[in-house]
Amino acid sequence: MTSRVRGQRAEDAALAYLRAAGLALVERNYRTPGRGGGEIDLILRERDGTLVFVEVRSRQSADFGGAPGSIGAVKQRRIVFAARHYLMRWPSPPPCRFDAVLIGPDGVQWLRAAFDAD
Repeated sequence: MTSRVRGQRAEDAALAYLRAAGLALVERNYRTPGRGGGEIDLILRERDGTLVFVEVRSRQSADFGGAPGSIGAVKQRRIVFAARHYLMRWPSPPPCRFDAVLIGPDGVQWLRAAFDAD
């Protein structure tokens, strides 16, 4: 199985998990134009209107920090950059949050407010 297929399956699992928790899909795989931009795996909306930018990470083991350890400062900056780009089209952006859904040997873990836009 290729890493692309594994990633797609992880996103599918994360999306199903978040939908079951009551979130609604807004957009999937949002990418900024050009090189050096960022990508957001899933953009969902909470029932209260909060827009949730979700990074999905899948790891087979906990080596090297596992899935949480793979969302470093550079990756966070790219996600925040993409979120700001995405929000430029909104006349009045709603409250937002950055979450992570980790898929690993122990199942699915949802980290709400995994990091900030600072």
